[in-house]
Amino acid sequence: MSEEKKLSANEPLKINSNYLRGTLAEEIADTSNGSICADSQQLSKFHGMYLQDDRDVRAGRRKKKLDKAYSFLIRVRLPGGVSTPEQWLAMDRISDEYANGTLKITTRQTWQLHGVIKNNLKSSIQEMNKVCMDTIAACGDVNRNVNCNVNPDLSHVHAEAHDLSRRISEHLLPSTRAYHEIFLDEEKVETSEEFIEPLYGKTYLPRKFKIAVAVPPSNDVDVYANCLSFIAILEGEKIVGYNVSVGGGMGMTHGNETTFPRLADVIGFCTPEQAVDVAEKVMLVQRDFGERGDRKWARLKYTVERMTADGFLAKLNEYLGYELEPVREFEFTSNGDRFGWVKDDKGNNHLSLFIPGGRVLDTPAFPTKTGLREIAKVHEGDFRMTATQNLVISNISDAKLPEIKALLEKYNLLNSHEQSGLRLNSIACVALPTCGLALAESERYLPTVITDLEESIEESGLRHDAITIRMTGCPNGCGRPFIAEIGFVGRSPGKYNVYLGGGFHGQRLNKLYRESVAGEDIKALLSPIIKDYAKSRTEGERFGDFVIRAGYVKATTAGNNFHANIS
Repeated sequence: MSEEKKLSANEPLKINSNYLRGTLAEEIADTSNGSICADSQQLSKFHGMYLQDDRDVRAGRRKKKLDKAYSFLIRVRLPGGVSTPEQWLAMDRISDEYANGTLKITTRQTWQLHGVIKNNLKSSIQEMNKVCMDTIAACGDVNRNVNCNVNPDLSHVHAEAHDLSRRISEHLLPSTRAYHEIFLDEEKVETSEEFIEPLYGKTYLPRKFKIAVAVPPSNDVDVYANCLSFIAILEGEKIVGYNVSVGGGMGMTHGNETTFPRLADVIGFCTPEQAVDVAEKVMLVQRDFGERGDRKWARLKYTVERMTADGFLAKLNEYLGYELEPVREFEFTSNGDRFGWVKDDKGNNHLSLFIPGGRVLDTPAFPTKTGLREIAKVHEGDFRMTATQNLVISNISDAKLPEIKALLEKYNLLNSHEQSGLRLNSIACVALPTCGLALAESERYLPTVITDLEESIEESGLRHDAITIRMTGCPNGCGRPFIAEIGFVGRSPGKYNVYLGGGFHGQRLNKLYRESVAGEDIKALLSPIIKDYAKSRTEGERFGDFVIRAGYVKATTAGNNFHANIS
């Protein structure tokens, strides 16, 4: 008899948690300290939060024999990143009253609050609830916030795509009432009938699960980096269905070549009416066949890699009870945001704004947080957060346009045209000081790296050329660095692995160029390549394509050769 496979520690924790309750309620009510136990930290993720501490002050507090400076990150569930002005104003106020005064726009098109102490957790969540927002399943081993590209220039189909992202999000929510009992003070209903989690069961998923909806030609949600994506197929001005892609994911572990980022495989086509069912069944295949013994290999990408795309499709068709149709043709031309003004077919106006690092805050030169607050007070449309951490002020009527333009001018928000193409196509994860996984800086350091490189960019006449550049503080890949044309991944304090050759449309992984490069050496390393690109590129050739053609790196044609120096 074969020995039963050992499960990772998270699996029995979930089984014994009474459907995500554990002892969270009691620990959050305990005001004698700012922390919660290790098991509760894992369970709290399912409710949209992480316990963190300020690593900038760790050493000083340790010398004084003080506890770590604990606080929580809270992440909102906001399918497709669409917010009402009322919700924007609520989050602005909550960030001031209960958090560190800033809003972070994430790469999953939602807000994060940082610096929320334990005593303010429930108050923050209850204030969100008043404006129809929650944090359920924003983290943890469940389906997370569903991305949807904003496409202000294709507004006639955005509503339908966004509606799909919302319906998928609602359908795949956990059914347990734990969140409502713990954070919203809902009275627990006592019953003799055993509760059953209909989709997830007692063990939920093996790891996190990410879904995106895209409308070509824009791939700003990076469909190939998601576990599951729906790529809209248009005939004329109508969505007739969606191509389905599975098996994307960015994370890996330094020094472990059995872990790797992977791009999703496009495996079939479904009708709009089938899409939610397809989302459910893909998730259920992962629930039943995903790795539960080692969390390093528990993402869907490894399940697809192990089963093969054809094998996964066969199992998915079995779960569906019908077969997906053959893949239909589509084309992506970019994966960045279109900055500036757009007028849609209904006559409404949309403005895409650059938000450096996705951090909404006030600085002396750019009082962004105050400016957006004042706009939200008069705006009658909506706000759309992008998967590249920027913001679209959407559906501005011609009647409101003069008033909003005056506020944009007053608060110096129209700064996009002043930025280089390199900066406008940048993403940075939070990293230090709050992320416990960070090995190096990211959000606080990438602007400096870009400034250093902009000297060569300017000298080479590339100021307005879009080059994707992304930095993360660790290899978990929250900022999707492994599909950037230039990627930096933290290796140790002040040092980064440098990757080159990602696809501009998000269609190709990059390749390691140099390992453990000191931050101050990045300019000297990359400036000659940037200048060579300006001098030697062919008409329309992207930077990522050029570095492969010029021999700086080999092309990564599949995730399983990401680490190998082969094409």
